[in-house]
Amino acid sequence: MRVAVLVKQVPKGEALALDAAGRLRRDGVELELNAFCRRAISKGVELAAGHGGECIVLSMGPPSAADALREALAGGADRAILICDPALAGSDTLATSRALVSALRLIGEVDLIVTGRNSVDADTGQVGPEVAELLDLPFAGGVRTLELVEGGLRVRCEHDDGWTDAELSLPAVISCAERLCEPTKVKPQIWSEIPLDAVERLTAADLGPGPWGQAGSPTTVGAVRTFQIERTPERWTGPVADQVRSAVSRLIARDALERNPVPTSLGPPVPARRPIGGPVVAVIAAPARNLLTRELTGTAARLAGEISGSVVVLDTAGIDPMTLSSMGADEIVSVTGGTTEAAVAATLATWCELRSPWALLAPATMWGREVAGRIAARLGAGLTGDAMDLSVQAGRLLCWKPAFAGRLVAAIHTASPVQLATVRAGALAVPPARAPCEVSRSEIVAVDDGRIRIAQRGRDDDIDVLPGATAVIGVGQGVDADEYPLLEPLRLVLGAELAATRKVTDRGWLPHARQLGLTGRAIAPRLYVAIGVSGKFNHMVGVGGAGTVLAINNDPKAPVFQQADIGIVGDWREVVPLLATAVDAVNAVNAAE
Repeated sequence: MRVAVLVKQVPKGEALALDAAGRLRRDGVELELNAFCRRAISKGVELAAGHGGECIVLSMGPPSAADALREALAGGADRAILICDPALAGSDTLATSRALVSALRLIGEVDLIVTGRNSVDADTGQVGPEVAELLDLPFAGGVRTLELVEGGLRVRCEHDDGWTDAELSLPAVISCAERLCEPTKVKPQIWSEIPLDAVERLTAADLGPGPWGQAGSPTTVGAVRTFQIERTPERWTGPVADQVRSAVSRLIARDALERNPVPTSLGPPVPARRPIGGPVVAVIAAPARNLLTRELTGTAARLAGEISGSVVVLDTAGIDPMTLSSMGADEIVSVTGGTTEAAVAATLATWCELRSPWALLAPATMWGREVAGRIAARLGAGLTGDAMDLSVQAGRLLCWKPAFAGRLVAAIHTASPVQLATVRAGALAVPPARAPCEVSRSEIVAVDDGRIRIAQRGRDDDIDVLPGATAVIGVGQGVDADEYPLLEPLRLVLGAELAATRKVTDRGWLPHARQLGLTGRAIAPRLYVAIGVSGKFNHMVGVGGAGTVLAINNDPKAPVFQQADIGIVGDWREVVPLLATAVDAVNAVNAAE
């Protein structure tokens, strides 16, 4: 079996910095292999070695990226190829995918292309689907289990709050979930012994005429904002009851115990139905994502109003037309027939070629990223991944996209006629619905090509829960799963949702959708309570936007206390009941006022 692994080198999270132009600085900072790519290398090496094949690892980047490839070679890869040329600078995901595809064609046919689920610096998850589309191959994203069967693969894919069981024919492209396998990790003193010339080089000239780099990128990065809430750690010692009283006093002073719900309506209601004609803002309505569809459609209606256009909902979910019209749809196109993301993407790309929408919005879920990524690759269009805000600037779509778990947010501009964006759940306002009305309706049919067969899909959580929570309790390994009921009194008085560190979700104690951090979710609640959490950077970066962080840990030297506003040193089993009682008393006083 011949396996190609596509990897990326990223700045270490702790080394995140911007240059004078406001761009993410990569030179002169400590770099490392992207966390998900480590799994891709490990699985690629395993598959090639187990089936008498070859594992080739490819990366595109500056000369320093050779270090990541030397580590891959030390980890068992047979070959390593670095695509390196100043002409490639400024490549967005589509330009990167095109360069990687050209390199793949140079090395010849492969049976399987493996990528990481996404990169932790940008969190787009777009390169895998775009490479698959450019090579006309099936794709399976977030693969958690993998079995070679005759002629193909049997996989279980870990999606945002659920899973998919599928079989796909080879050759194919897959992206690796965090739990697929152990990551490749080789100490620098070992991989540094690999000579630099062991890494093969390709230049832009080797790839072909291009255009490459920024010239071949339909998106560009504009202004960058950094977000870092300064913590003022306060930690007490002594009797737990005294610490709890002091902590609650500080929580009150910081307004951290306010339980006013997050408004479900921010901004004006959905405008009246607009006549069809003029610029079109299209929305892809995904299966079982009605709340996210409301967010997208309401925002599309706002954008359409600014450009004197209309909203078309491309409904893959079979939503009631009157419901869609109340959300803001002026026209509905039902997408029937296809069961796979590839089939839906092919059909919607054809629709885009016919209708040329001003913009196309999709959910930033695993499903939405593949559909949008394939459409972008087929159209040669710009795609902003995981956008958190959308507006109109000089008649064009302006998207604000987070990176490094929200530590910075960048403005993304798109030059292509069709502007695509995937939008994260809970990021957009849900405007009040308008009165439902009859709207124009039509149907298009998607057709599966048989190269990927969906056996079953399931859900184990809801990605909409954490983004809208005003309070979140995060648990680490210091709290056993069978002890979670002991947290219920505190969770109820805070009106909080439960979240976790990666090691907790690795053990299956909470669903993957509850994982916070660099390889999980980023949240910004009014209050985050860390219980049994050590405080490693990879987790705490996901709660950097919290208004107040309260940490409970029995180790006074735990790193979490340096990243929390309030710290209680003690056994959480003793602290939590006292804290729940104290907060309940505060709630009672507030209710009486």
